[in-house]
Amino acid sequence: MSELKLEIQMLHDRVLVRISPEDGERRSTGGIVIPATAQMARRLAWGDVLGVGNSVRQVKVGDRVLFNPEDQLEVEVQAQTYLVMRERDVHAIASERTEHGTGLYL
Repeated sequence: MSELKLEIQMLHDRVLVRISPEDGERRSTGGIVIPATAQMARRLAWGDVLGVGNSVRQVKVGDRVLFNPEDQLEVEVQAQTYLVMRERDVHAIASERTEHGTGLYL
């Protein structure tokens, strides 16, 4: 029997995010490698938006968003882990749209 493929459509104010791969090991300004498993204070993470619900107003597919990964729900689809969150849990958006920016760039 062939495997049935279903499209995922986000509902209401939900956002589907894939955590950016560079959020693993980090390097300090002095050149010391800090492993991804190191205990730190609560740290926000960047991720890429892959889907949005029909009630989402500010976030678009393709945006990079800043959020707290500890407060989100994980889902696994075809051996890939994604996060599902509400739009209100997004702290910032990094996109090419420059309406009300901070002057900081990634």
